[in-house]
Amino acid sequence: QVQLVESGGGLVQPGGSLRLSCAASTSGFVINTMGWYRQTPGKQRELVAAITTSGSANYGYTVKGRFTISRDNGKNTVYLQMNSLQPDDTAIYYCYTENRALGYSMSYTSWGQGTQVTVSS
Repeated sequence: QVQLVESGGGLVQPGGSLRLSCAASTSGFVINTMGWYRQTPGKQRELVAAITTSGSANYGYTVKGRFTISRDNGKNTVYLQMNSLQPDDTAIYYCYTENRALGYSMSYTSWGQGTQVTVSS
């Protein structure tokens, strides 16, 4: 039942910035970790950033120091501030959440529709 809507992608020049957002609509579920993976043709899907409900963040090696992830638990929304963007950051960014159904022990992952980020001069 968890639905994710992403926004904020676009075209920027090298060195520019973008801010992605991902809003979750949920009923009867608890959202735990939230974050983004990215996918580029010819490359394996890679973790960009993730954040727990307590605010503990984890970043992929190539983006660490340039990207910052944050979340608003009251709005069930996660944000990714991307600075100093490079052409290698060009990819489709997929928001995800790890969820637990209320009253159940099982967990599952939800995925957003993806948003295109293109970094080019």
